Amino acid sequence: MKRILIAGANSYIGTSLERYLLEYNASQGRERYRVDTISQRDSQWEDYDFRGYDAVFQASGIAHVDTGAVKQEQQALYYRVNCDLAAATARKARAAGVGLFIYPSSIIVYGDSAPYGKSRMITRQTPVGNSHFYGHSKIRAEEELRRLESEAPAGMQVAILRLPMVYGRGSRGNYPLLAKLADRLPFFPNVRNQRSMIYIENLCEFLRQCIEEGRGGLYFPQNPAYTSTSQMVREIAAAHGKKLLLLKVLNPLVALASRMPGRVGVLANKAFGSLTYDREMSGDMEAYCLYSLEESIRRTEG
Repeated sequence: MKRILIAGANSYIGTSLERYLLEYNASQGRERYRVDTISQRDSQWEDYDFRGYDAVFQASGIAHVDTGAVKQEQQALYYRVNCDLAAATARKARAAGVGLFIYPSSIIVYGDSAPYGKSRMITRQTPVGNSHFYGHSKIRAEEELRRLESEAPAGMQVAILRLPMVYGRGSRGNYPLLAKLADRLPFFPNVRNQRSMIYIENLCEFLRQCIEEGRGGLYFPQNPAYTSTSQMVREIAAAHGKKLLLLKVLNPLVALASRMPGRVGVLANKAFGSLTYDREMSGDMEAYCLYSLEESIRRTEG
């Protein structure tokens, strides 16, 4: 049996992982994974005994938001939670003899997506940087975790996952907005941008395999196929029995919006820009991607 501690209560990925592992136990008819979760909203977690756990998953973190709306004094909180808290948790895990520490980082460490009409593919040679404070807080955390790992090479391993957009039932961020558009609009622009994404249950299976093998390293899990924003909106509509028309005649409006200053331009480029991982970076995707885009949308919307 593997014991897993999720550090950070009520996070989307953390709660999804706990549910997934418990459902896996039920499907196997045995308790292969025992999962505990602790809150890190105050300092009481520091008194929790980490001994006996095979893996710690760092679920605490502040997610990406519209960075233009975050005041200077609030930015320090990103570093305290995404970097300092993660490092403190890892130090405690290492001292307790935990074998694996898993940290969910983000594709944002490479900067923003390409704007509308352009493409951007991340390869193993792409350097991190050119990011705002959210991405930089993740970079700082990765650097500190690698330093901790290097101090005791025979001890705890660290797995860092630079995640693309994660979606699924109950997800936050861009997906709920796309679902609203799919529900309300009879037609949508037909933009052929490309995004790396990962469905939450595919990610949870990747994490399960990572825990099972106790392997550290730098990982870039993603769905096997790149997804366009238009394709995803159409699939969401189809999951509700609705036919959504994708019209290229609307694309010039997207192009115009992408060139506008301020929030409108930022949102247009974020929604219809491209950002992908080279598939070579993501290992054997068939081994952990249990669901296709169409299946994942049906499970999310069903």
